[in-house]
Amino acid sequence: MTLLPPLTEDELKRYARHIVLPEIGGAGQRKLKQARVLVIGAGGLGAPALEYLAAAGVGTLGIIDDDTVSLSNLQRQVIHETASIGAPKGESAKAAIVRINPHVAVELHGFRLTAENAPALVAQYDLVIDGSDNFETRYAVADACAQEQRPLVHAAVGRFDGSVTVLKPFEIGQNGAQNPSYRDLFPEPPPPGLVPSCAAAGVVGALTGVIGTLQAMEAIKLITGIGEPLIGRLLLYDALAARFDTIRYKRR
Repeated sequence: MTLLPPLTEDELKRYARHIVLPEIGGAGQRKLKQARVLVIGAGGLGAPALEYLAAAGVGTLGIIDDDTVSLSNLQRQVIHETASIGAPKGESAKAAIVRINPHVAVELHGFRLTAENAPALVAQYDLVIDGSDNFETRYAVADACAQEQRPLVHAAVGRFDGSVTVLKPFEIGQNGAQNPSYRDLFPEPPPPGLVPSCAAAGVVGALTGVIGTLQAMEAIKLITGIGEPLIGRLLLYDALAARFDTIRYKRR
């Protein structure tokens, strides 16, 4: 059995509001400290997810992003600042994380994720958060996580709506059946041009904060072993109606 890392006096004070929760406690906080989480993209979804995971004390955060910060990013990608325009997003995000929590190690991967390189990268981490904005990357990440048996917290956003789910297709669910995969939920990508990009359709900045923070919450639940993760459930959020709905799905 792997021994969990101890918490320093500074960490005990920093995470006091976690440790006082019976569901998390000292053991759960030590699990967070030991965890290695890979975040795909330091953009609209990745920004709030990274900030809250860093604040929560996740020991190692991996960031894969090959883009640079632009002025139009700042409306929603709150981990970056005006002075970071033109800088690599990974470097900008790392600087913010260090400011939030110096106890967190950050590993940067400044290349584009593909179906070929995804498995080796995913295998280095315990859990993956997908904050990508294109279907090619989403399928590559999901397939790699299924192959390497790593939990995946997937999310997507539109103009005023978003969705979140958790994928562990390599495990048997409480119903005795194999958990569904991303391809059970979305068998194939939509035709090119059918789903407009954020640049073309627009997106409310605060919406990405809601969905990205939900991803961080699901990751914390998975790491600490508390609650009921969104496995086999797609959580839908309609920002204009201020309404959450849940759709259940299963293996095909």
